[in-house]
Amino acid sequence: MTSIKIKFRPSSVEGKEGCIYFQIIHNRVVRQLNTGYRIFASEWDEDTETIIANGNRTYIVYAIKERLSWDAARLDKVVAQLDAERRKYSADEVITIYHKLTKEVSLFSFWHNVIDQLKQLSKIRTAETYTTTLRSFMQFLGNQDIPLDGITSDKMLLYENHLKTRGVCMNTISFYMRILRAVYNRAVEKDLIAQNNPFRHVYTGVDKTVKRAIPIKDIKALKDIDLSMNPTLDFTRDMFLFCFYTRGMSFVDMAYLRKSDIKNGILTYCRRKTGQVLTIKWEKCMANIVNKYPENQTEYLLPIIKKQGNERKQYNNALHLVNNHLKVISEMLKLQRPLSTYVARHSWASAAKAKNIPLSVISEGMGHNSETTTRIYLASLETSVVDKANKMILGLL
Repeated sequence: MTSIKIKFRPSSVEGKEGCIYFQIIHNRVVRQLNTGYRIFASEWDEDTETIIANGNRTYIVYAIKERLSWDAARLDKVVAQLDAERRKYSADEVITIYHKLTKEVSLFSFWHNVIDQLKQLSKIRTAETYTTTLRSFMQFLGNQDIPLDGITSDKMLLYENHLKTRGVCMNTISFYMRILRAVYNRAVEKDLIAQNNPFRHVYTGVDKTVKRAIPIKDIKALKDIDLSMNPTLDFTRDMFLFCFYTRGMSFVDMAYLRKSDIKNGILTYCRRKTGQVLTIKWEKCMANIVNKYPENQTEYLLPIIKKQGNERKQYNNALHLVNNHLKVISEMLKLQRPLSTYVARHSWASAAKAKNIPLSVISEGMGHNSETTTRIYLASLETSVVDKANKMILGLL
């Protein structure tokens, strides 16, 4: 027989938290397994050997009790497996297997493995979004790891409420939940946990967003404003305009454009988000921006990535700075909504729609391939149609 009990060791310093540990007894050999959880003496009932909520730490104490129940269930599982093997084993072996099992089914460990796999597959942007979501969820959990099957419906409702109370918009909440669901589903596919549909009561849809586009008159104002005395803002404006000129090209695609991508008056690039190859007729307004920065000695077309090595970090830093400086320009122009590189993409689509350019042409121009019905309709659309639409929009400036 193996006995497993939860024990409390008070601190030798008055007023300090004590330690919670498991006492494992097998064949009269006693071992202790530290849990890492700490509570005050007033939160421990010596008679029943249980944790009790006391004072303003109710949520923290409840979370510790929940994690302890998970840990105890895993210890019971280890003992049951060893008993089923009908062989001799020790209390030390119980602890060793428990540590191995805990590492394998730990949410944070599994999540980090998923992120590492994404990086190995060169899905850097996806890995970054998984990392961002992990940080958010870790903050919610107080940096305390949980087992994979700790992702429950109740836990997801608490996380959703946690995000709402911090003013996180519904689309961002949905974004986090969908990534969490993807991690959970990977664990299900690997038979690490059973599918219990813990996301059925939380929001995973797409809420209607605030309009991000600005009208052509604001694009003109941005184009005409004299920023020659401030090279940083001048460069920022050029990057916004280049994005607009190239049918709302994403900033990451702009950053990785190479000089060799322009041939015979055509710019060809591969969307990093979807892998789709797009072509754009090279217009004079685009060339004017590129020619404005002849000091760029790298293989890249624009001076966003300026040297070899740490390209992703250079892109991220540039995106952050450009978006911050676009807010400054927004204030200078007294625009109703702040500018960002994404506003340029929305604005191109809005301008195209205002000129009654077909939705199919707009979709093709922006490289959308997630709209299945539209993509089927676009199967044989000629590039010249999109180029003509872009030239019409640029003629408005």
